[in-house]
Amino acid sequence: MSTPPPAPLPASGRELRDLKARAQRLDPILKIGHAGLSDAFFTALDRCLRDHELVKVKFDDFKDRKKELVPELSARTGAQLIQRVGNVAVLFRRRPRTDDAPATRA
Repeated sequence: MSTPPPAPLPASGRELRDLKARAQRLDPILKIGHAGLSDAFFTALDRCLRDHELVKVKFDDFKDRKKELVPELSARTGAQLIQRVGNVAVLFRRRPRTDDAPATRA
């Protein structure tokens, strides 16, 4: 039985600065509205992180609870919070590396 690959390291230092710079040019992909953090929302967020690695999420509702909800977004998706400004949070989850694929830079 093979050992699963180690979890990707979180972004830090220069990569973190680069991700913040990239995030400024992004539009929010997902919005947290009246349905809140439903299973469907997490499925969509997981797919966006898999496809894009860097995702901007906007709080339309629950603005007063965003400080509580952002850690839940990170925990349930395995994503790193890059920044939270106003009603927007930016999450990053590195694509897992496969043996036949070259490493990608963020």
